[in-house]
Amino acid sequence: MPPPHAPETGHRPLRVLGLLAGLLLLLAFLSLSSGAVGIPLKALLQIAYGAIPSNHDDAQLWRSVLLDVRLPRVLFAMLAGIVLALAGALAQALFRNPLAEPGLVGITAGGALGAVTAIVLLGGGFLLVAPLAFAGSLLALAAAYHLGRHQPGVAGLLLAGIAVNALCASLIGLLTYLADDSQLRSITFWSMGSLANASWHELSLLGPWLLVLSLLALRYWRALNALLLGERAAGHLGFPVKALRRKLILLMALMVGPLVAATGGIGFVGLVAPHLVRMALGADHRLLLPTAALTGACALVAADWLARIVVMPAELPIGIVTGLVGGPFFIYLLLKGRGA
Repeated sequence: MPPPHAPETGHRPLRVLGLLAGLLLLLAFLSLSSGAVGIPLKALLQIAYGAIPSNHDDAQLWRSVLLDVRLPRVLFAMLAGIVLALAGALAQALFRNPLAEPGLVGITAGGALGAVTAIVLLGGGFLLVAPLAFAGSLLALAAAYHLGRHQPGVAGLLLAGIAVNALCASLIGLLTYLADDSQLRSITFWSMGSLANASWHELSLLGPWLLVLSLLALRYWRALNALLLGERAAGHLGFPVKALRRKLILLMALMVGPLVAATGGIGFVGLVAPHLVRMALGADHRLLLPTAALTGACALVAADWLARIVVMPAELPIGIVTGLVGGPFFIYLLLKGRGA
């Protein structure tokens, strides 16, 4: 007969997932209703059901702001938070380091270099910046992978990633030195991250791609659990370690690369979300991955909401909010873990 507390232990992850889903819904409603144009909650529900009176003075404005601006932005924030958190969990399992994130292998720095190149040398807008940022992410990752495979395990990849990041940072610094004032403003705003360009068109292009890859990432939970034991142990358990490493690295690039191209650099979500879940629920990736995904979605929706309302009618780059909140919070987690 199972001990009395066994059902509680088994149901705890489901309760956490339920609470996170409820929190995400609450944050979504707050974000949809708040901003330079406030939408009352009652009107929000009426618009959702198509029941708002057409003769209401602000009905058309509310409907336009909600359906054309805020709803795609909130949905994109959810999707971006899910992707960043899952990619962070993959990186932390791959490197067996809770401080790891996809940026360690050059994905973020390569994307930034591609974007800055488009801004400074080609004078491009979003339609040129995004493709070059994605291409930069893939090229930087390819360079890190080919350099790192000369060393055994993931240590070589990590060292190569550090070198690629340093090179990209130097080239970004050179291009920034050559930029004029308007280009410097574009570089600064892009590097801090923003969801201001979120739209139904962008969601239709990136949404299916990122959702499919996120679902694919969830299927790797057994392999990620095995990697926590070490690559040799994972090999003894029947996992082809080298092929698995290539697949996980490519998966991270295909998830984060398009996102970086669309939003710029958004830090700390991929670092803090999986680490926080690991501290609360343990390292079993069958539970960690979906819980981290919901945590990342909540974090980014909340950060985007704060970015829009703190300095209304202007808005802060979302990377500033995630840094100001995520940095001290992560330091707290580290101090708490050290003291435990």
